[in-house]
Amino acid sequence: MRAAARPDLAAIWRRTRALSQERGQDPAEVLAVERLSHLSGVEPGRIPQVLAGTADETPLERRVHQRFLRLRATRRDKHGREWPLAAIAEDFAAPGASLGPLNAGTGLPRMGHAAGVQRFFGVYAGFLLADSKSAVERALALSATTVSDGRDDLEHLSYLTGMTPQAIRLTLDGRPPRLPLKEQVHLRFEHLRRTRVREDGQPHSLAAIARSFDASGQSLTRLAQGEGLPNLAAAAGIQRFYGVEGGFLLADDTEALSTALALIEGELESTVRDRENPMLAVLRAHDVRSIVTRAGRLSPQGWKSLADHLDDLLAREGQLGAPGTKGGTPTEDGAAEGETP
Repeated sequence: MRAAARPDLAAIWRRTRALSQERGQDPAEVLAVERLSHLSGVEPGRIPQVLAGTADETPLERRVHQRFLRLRATRRDKHGREWPLAAIAEDFAAPGASLGPLNAGTGLPRMGHAAGVQRFFGVYAGFLLADSKSAVERALALSATTVSDGRDDLEHLSYLTGMTPQAIRLTLDGRPPRLPLKEQVHLRFEHLRRTRVREDGQPHSLAAIARSFDASGQSLTRLAQGEGLPNLAAAAGIQRFYGVEGGFLLADDTEALSTALALIEGELESTVRDRENPMLAVLRAHDVRSIVTRAGRLSPQGWKSLADHLDDLLAREGQLGAPGTKGGTPTEDGAAEGETP
Protein backbone atom coordinates (compact mmCIF):
# COMPACT_ATOMS: atom_id res chain seq x y z
CA MET A 1 0.00 0.00 0.00
CA ARG A 2 1.35 3.41 -0.89
CA ALA A 3 0.16 5.56 2.03
CA ALA A 4 -0.56 5.21 5.71
CA ALA A 5 -4.03 5.89 7.06
CA ARG A 6 -4.71 9.43 8.19
CA PRO A 7 -4.04 9.94 11.91
CA ASP A 8 -6.98 9.59 14.27
CA LEU A 9 -6.69 12.96 15.99
CA ALA A 10 -9.55 12.26 18.38
CA ALA A 11 -7.79 9.12 19.64
CA ILE A 12 -4.46 10.97 19.98
CA TRP A 13 -6.23 13.78 21.83
CA ARG A 14 -7.86 11.35 24.28
CA ARG A 15 -4.59 9.49 24.85
CA THR A 16 -2.65 12.69 25.45
CA ARG A 17 -5.32 14.06 27.78
CA ALA A 18 -5.31 10.86 29.84
CA LEU A 19 -1.52 10.81 29.91
CA SER A 20 -1.33 14.39 31.15
CA GLN A 21 -3.74 13.54 33.98
CA GLU A 22 -1.63 10.52 34.92
CA ARG A 23 1.42 12.82 35.09
CA GLY A 24 -0.42 15.26 37.35
CA GLN A 25 -0.58 18.00 34.70
CA ASP A 26 -3.60 20.09 33.78
CA PRO A 27 -4.95 18.83 30.42
CA ALA A 28 -6.33 22.30 29.69
CA GLU A 29 -2.78 23.71 29.79
CA VAL A 30 -1.13 20.77 28.05
CA LEU A 31 -3.65 20.88 25.18
CA ALA A 32 -4.22 24.64 25.10
CA VAL A 33 -5.18 25.88 21.64
CA GLU A 34 -2.41 28.50 21.60
CA ARG A 35 0.19 25.87 22.47
CA LEU A 36 -1.02 23.53 19.73
CA SER A 37 -0.99 26.45 17.31
CA HIS A 38 2.58 27.37 18.26
CA LEU A 39 3.79 23.81 17.69
CA SER A 40 1.84 23.11 14.51
CA GLY A 41 1.58 26.45 12.72
CA VAL A 42 -2.20 26.01 12.39
CA GLU A 43 -4.15 29.17 13.20
CA PRO A 44 -5.76 28.96 16.68
CA GLY A 45 -9.27 29.41 15.30
CA ARG A 46 -8.87 26.37 13.02
CA ILE A 47 -7.69 23.99 15.73
CA PRO A 48 -11.19 22.86 16.89
CA GLN A 49 -12.30 22.36 13.28
CA VAL A 50 -9.21 20.31 12.45
CA LEU A 51 -9.75 18.14 15.53
CA ALA A 52 -13.36 17.60 14.51
CA GLY A 53 -12.39 16.80 10.92
CA THR A 54 -14.52 19.63 9.52
CA ALA A 55 -11.81 22.08 8.38
CA ASP A 56 -11.58 22.82 4.66
CA GLU A 57 -8.02 22.38 3.43
CA THR A 58 -6.12 25.56 2.60
CA PRO A 59 -4.31 25.69 -0.78
CA LEU A 60 -0.58 24.97 -0.46
CA GLU A 61 0.63 28.44 -1.46
CA ARG A 62 -1.62 30.20 1.07
CA ARG A 63 -0.86 27.63 3.76
CA VAL A 64 2.91 28.07 3.42
CA HIS A 65 2.52 31.86 3.40
CA GLN A 66 0.36 31.83 6.55
CA ARG A 67 2.77 29.57 8.41
CA PHE A 68 5.75 31.69 7.47
CA LEU A 69 3.98 34.76 8.82
CA ARG A 70 3.14 32.84 11.99
CA LEU A 71 6.77 31.81 12.42
CA ARG A 72 7.85 35.45 12.24
CA ALA A 73 5.08 36.50 14.62
CA THR A 74 5.68 33.85 17.28
CA ARG A 75 9.45 33.22 17.04
CA ARG A 76 10.92 36.69 17.58
CA ASP A 77 14.45 37.81 18.29
CA LYS A 78 15.70 38.34 21.85
CA HIS A 79 14.45 41.94 21.73
CA GLY A 80 10.91 40.83 20.91
CA ARG A 81 11.02 42.02 17.30
CA GLU A 82 10.17 40.05 14.17
CA TRP A 83 13.21 38.70 12.37
CA PRO A 84 13.84 40.71 9.19
CA LEU A 85 13.79 38.80 5.92
CA ALA A 86 17.45 39.61 5.34
CA ALA A 87 18.50 38.01 8.66
CA ILE A 88 16.53 34.84 7.92
CA ALA A 89 17.84 34.51 4.36
CA GLU A 90 21.42 35.31 5.40
CA ASP A 91 21.36 32.15 7.53
CA PHE A 92 21.23 30.05 4.36
CA ALA A 93 23.34 32.37 2.16
CA ALA A 94 20.50 33.93 0.19
CA PRO A 95 19.38 37.56 -0.31
CA GLY A 96 16.45 38.82 1.74
CA ALA A 97 14.60 39.65 -1.47
CA SER A 98 14.39 35.93 -2.25
CA LEU A 99 11.83 35.60 0.56
CA GLY A 100 9.76 38.54 -0.65
CA PRO A 101 7.16 36.47 -2.59
CA LEU A 102 6.80 34.06 0.35
CA ASN A 103 6.30 36.94 2.80
CA ALA A 104 3.81 38.64 0.50
CA GLY A 105 1.95 35.43 -0.33
CA THR A 106 2.58 35.75 -4.06
CA GLY A 107 4.66 32.61 -4.59
CA LEU A 108 6.23 29.51 -3.08
CA PRO A 109 9.90 29.52 -2.04
CA ARG A 110 12.47 27.24 -3.61
CA MET A 111 12.88 23.97 -1.76
CA GLY A 112 16.34 24.93 -0.50
CA HIS A 113 14.95 28.19 0.83
CA ALA A 114 12.07 26.39 2.57
CA ALA A 115 14.63 24.12 4.25
CA GLY A 116 16.60 27.18 5.33
CA VAL A 117 13.56 28.92 6.79
CA GLN A 118 12.58 25.85 8.79
CA ARG A 119 16.13 25.37 10.04
CA PHE A 120 16.38 29.04 11.02
CA PHE A 121 13.26 28.83 13.18
CA GLY A 122 14.03 25.40 14.61
CA VAL A 123 10.89 23.64 13.34
CA TYR A 124 10.76 20.08 12.05
CA ALA A 125 11.76 19.93 8.41
CA GLY A 126 9.82 16.88 7.19
CA PHE A 127 10.85 13.65 5.53
CA LEU A 128 12.61 15.07 2.46
CA LEU A 129 14.11 18.15 4.09
CA ALA A 130 15.20 16.91 7.52
CA ASP A 131 18.91 16.70 8.20
CA SER A 132 20.22 13.39 9.53
CA LYS A 133 20.11 14.36 13.19
CA SER A 134 16.54 15.68 13.24
CA ALA A 135 15.33 12.78 11.07
CA VAL A 136 16.72 10.17 13.48
CA GLU A 137 15.49 12.04 16.54
CA ARG A 138 12.02 12.29 15.01
CA ALA A 139 11.99 8.61 14.06
CA LEU A 140 13.06 7.60 17.57
CA ALA A 141 10.18 9.57 19.02
CA LEU A 142 7.76 7.97 16.58
CA SER A 143 9.07 4.44 16.94
CA ALA A 144 8.91 4.62 20.73
CA THR A 145 5.11 4.68 20.50
CA THR A 146 4.62 2.11 17.72
CA VAL A 147 4.32 -1.63 18.00
CA SER A 148 7.39 -3.50 16.82
CA ASP A 149 6.89 -5.60 13.68
CA GLY A 150 9.88 -7.80 14.44
CA ARG A 151 12.41 -5.87 12.36
CA ASP A 152 15.81 -4.85 13.68
CA ASP A 153 15.80 -1.38 15.29
CA LEU A 154 18.23 0.10 12.78
CA GLU A 155 16.26 -1.34 9.89
CA HIS A 156 13.06 0.16 11.26
CA LEU A 157 14.72 3.54 11.78
CA SER A 158 16.06 3.35 8.24
CA TYR A 159 12.54 2.70 6.96
CA LEU A 160 11.19 5.71 8.88
CA THR A 161 13.97 8.15 7.98
CA GLY A 162 15.16 7.17 4.53
CA MET A 163 18.71 6.92 5.89
CA THR A 164 21.04 3.94 5.63
CA PRO A 165 21.77 1.96 8.82
CA GLN A 166 25.39 3.15 8.59
CA ALA A 167 24.27 6.79 8.47
CA ILE A 168 22.05 6.17 11.49
CA ARG A 169 24.97 4.63 13.41
CA LEU A 170 27.11 7.66 12.62
CA THR A 171 24.35 10.00 13.71
CA LEU A 172 23.81 8.16 16.98
CA ASP A 173 27.56 8.41 17.51
CA GLY A 174 27.40 12.19 17.18
CA ARG A 175 28.84 12.27 13.63
CA PRO A 176 25.82 12.77 11.34
CA PRO A 177 26.56 12.70 7.59
CA ARG A 178 26.51 16.09 5.90
CA LEU A 179 24.95 15.55 2.49
CA PRO A 180 24.14 18.35 0.03
CA LEU A 181 20.39 18.93 -0.03
CA LYS A 182 20.09 17.79 -3.65
CA GLU A 183 21.79 14.46 -2.91
CA GLN A 184 19.83 13.96 0.29
CA VAL A 185 16.44 14.55 -1.34
CA HIS A 186 17.37 12.24 -4.25
CA LEU A 187 18.40 9.43 -1.89
CA ARG A 188 15.24 9.74 0.19
CA PHE A 189 13.04 9.83 -2.89
CA GLU A 190 14.67 6.62 -4.10
CA HIS A 191 14.22 5.15 -0.62
CA LEU A 192 10.49 5.90 -0.79
CA ARG A 193 10.19 4.25 -4.18
CA ARG A 194 12.14 1.22 -2.97
CA THR A 195 10.35 0.71 0.37
CA ARG A 196 6.77 1.89 -0.39
CA VAL A 197 5.91 -0.25 -3.39
CA ARG A 198 2.73 -1.23 -5.23
CA GLU A 199 0.70 -4.27 -4.22
CA ASP A 200 2.52 -6.28 -6.89
CA GLY A 201 5.87 -5.45 -5.24
CA GLN A 202 7.02 -3.08 -8.01
CA PRO A 203 7.96 0.60 -7.43
CA HIS A 204 5.37 3.22 -8.32
CA SER A 205 6.18 4.80 -11.66
CA LEU A 206 7.19 8.45 -11.90
CA ALA A 207 4.06 9.06 -13.94
CA ALA A 208 1.79 7.60 -11.24
CA ILE A 209 3.44 9.67 -8.52
CA ALA A 210 3.30 12.89 -10.55
CA ARG A 211 -0.28 12.25 -11.66
CA SER A 212 -1.38 12.34 -8.00
CA PHE A 213 -0.57 16.07 -7.91
CA ASP A 214 -1.53 16.89 -11.50
CA ALA A 215 1.96 16.90 -13.01
CA SER A 216 3.74 14.85 -15.66
CA GLY A 217 6.19 12.04 -15.06
CA GLN A 218 8.91 14.06 -16.81
CA SER A 219 8.71 16.64 -14.01
CA LEU A 220 10.28 14.07 -11.66
CA THR A 221 12.91 12.72 -14.04
CA ARG A 222 15.74 14.99 -12.90
CA LEU A 223 14.94 14.23 -9.25
CA ALA A 224 15.00 10.48 -9.94
CA GLN A 225 18.35 10.88 -11.70
CA GLY A 226 19.80 13.00 -8.88
CA GLU A 227 20.20 16.03 -11.13
CA GLY A 228 17.89 18.57 -9.50
CA LEU A 229 15.46 19.45 -6.72
CA PRO A 230 11.69 19.38 -7.15
CA ASN A 231 9.78 22.56 -6.55
CA LEU A 232 7.94 22.85 -3.25
CA ALA A 233 4.56 21.84 -4.66
CA ALA A 234 6.08 18.69 -6.17
CA ALA A 235 7.83 17.87 -2.87
CA ALA A 236 4.50 18.20 -1.06
CA GLY A 237 2.86 15.92 -3.63
CA ILE A 238 5.56 13.27 -3.33
CA GLN A 239 5.32 13.21 0.46
CA ARG A 240 1.53 13.07 0.35
CA PHE A 241 1.64 10.25 -2.21
CA TYR A 242 3.81 8.12 0.06
CA GLY A 243 2.12 9.08 3.32
CA VAL A 244 5.20 10.56 5.03
CA GLU A 245 5.22 13.74 7.09
CA GLY A 246 5.30 16.94 5.09
CA GLY A 247 7.13 19.10 7.63
CA PHE A 248 6.15 22.38 9.19
CA LEU A 249 5.64 24.37 5.99
CA LEU A 250 4.36 21.54 3.83
CA ALA A 251 2.10 19.60 6.21
CA ASP A 252 -1.63 20.03 5.88
CA ASP A 253 -3.44 21.01 9.07
CA THR A 254 -4.31 17.46 10.13
CA GLU A 255 -0.71 16.28 9.73
CA ALA A 256 0.70 19.36 11.45
CA LEU A 257 -1.64 19.07 14.41
CA SER A 258 -0.95 15.36 14.70
CA THR A 259 2.75 16.21 14.92
CA ALA A 260 2.10 18.75 17.65
CA LEU A 261 0.07 16.29 19.70
CA ALA A 262 2.73 13.62 19.22
CA LEU A 263 5.37 16.05 20.48
CA ILE A 264 3.30 16.80 23.59
CA GLU A 265 2.68 13.12 24.14
CA GLY A 266 6.41 12.53 23.78
CA GLU A 267 7.21 15.19 26.37
CA LEU A 268 4.85 13.56 28.85
CA GLU A 269 6.40 10.15 28.24
CA SER A 270 10.02 11.36 28.12
CA THR A 271 11.06 9.72 31.38
CA VAL A 272 9.67 6.35 30.34
CA ARG A 273 11.03 6.67 26.80
CA ASP A 274 14.57 7.44 27.95
CA ARG A 275 14.51 4.32 30.11
CA GLU A 276 12.98 2.06 27.47
CA ASN A 277 14.77 3.42 24.39
CA PRO A 278 18.55 3.34 24.97
CA MET A 279 19.28 4.72 21.50
CA LEU A 280 17.62 8.03 22.37
CA ALA A 281 19.61 8.24 25.60
CA VAL A 282 22.82 7.55 23.65
CA LEU A 283 22.00 10.29 21.15
CA ARG A 284 21.40 12.82 23.90
CA ALA A 285 24.51 11.77 25.81
CA HIS A 286 26.68 12.30 22.74
CA ASP A 287 25.10 15.72 22.17
CA VAL A 288 25.66 16.87 25.75
CA ARG A 289 29.21 15.50 25.97
CA SER A 290 30.22 17.13 22.70
CA ILE A 291 28.74 20.52 23.64
CA VAL A 292 30.25 20.58 27.14
CA THR A 293 33.70 19.48 25.92
CA ARG A 294 33.93 22.16 23.28
CA ALA A 295 32.35 24.90 25.41
CA GLY A 296 34.87 24.24 28.18
CA ARG A 297 37.67 25.51 25.93
CA LEU A 298 36.06 28.92 25.36
CA SER A 299 37.51 32.21 26.59
CA PRO A 300 35.32 34.64 28.60
CA GLN A 301 34.58 36.47 25.34
CA GLY A 302 33.71 33.13 23.78
CA TRP A 303 31.26 32.41 26.59
CA LYS A 304 29.58 35.75 25.95
CA SER A 305 29.28 35.02 22.23
CA LEU A 306 27.87 31.57 22.99
CA ALA A 307 25.33 33.03 25.43
CA ASP A 308 24.24 35.64 22.88
CA HIS A 309 23.86 32.94 20.23
CA LEU A 310 21.80 30.74 22.57
CA ASP A 311 19.55 33.69 23.44
CA ASP A 312 18.95 34.26 19.73
CA LEU A 313 18.28 30.56 19.13
CA LEU A 314 15.88 30.28 22.07
CA ALA A 315 14.06 33.42 20.95
CA ARG A 316 13.56 31.94 17.48
CA GLU A 317 11.91 28.91 19.06
CA GLY A 318 9.67 31.00 21.31
CA GLN A 319 11.49 30.25 24.55
CA LEU A 320 13.03 32.38 27.29
CA GLY A 321 16.76 33.02 27.57
CA ALA A 322 19.00 30.27 28.89
CA PRO A 323 19.17 29.94 32.70
CA GLY A 324 22.44 29.61 34.53
CA THR A 325 24.25 32.48 32.74
CA LYS A 326 24.88 36.04 33.72
CA GLY A 327 26.64 38.51 31.50
CA GLY A 328 27.58 35.76 29.04
CA THR A 329 29.63 33.68 31.52
CA PRO A 330 28.79 30.57 33.56
CA THR A 331 27.29 31.10 37.01
CA GLU A 332 27.17 28.78 39.99
CA ASP A 333 23.94 27.24 38.67
CA GLY A 334 25.42 26.01 35.38
CA ALA A 335 27.54 26.56 32.30
CA ALA A 336 26.39 28.37 30.22
CA GLU A 337 21.08 23.85 -5.79
CA GLY A 338 18.64 24.67 -8.91
CA GLU A 339 15.06 23.44 -8.90
CA THR A 340 13.00 21.70 -11.53
CA PRO A 341 9.33 22.50 -12.12
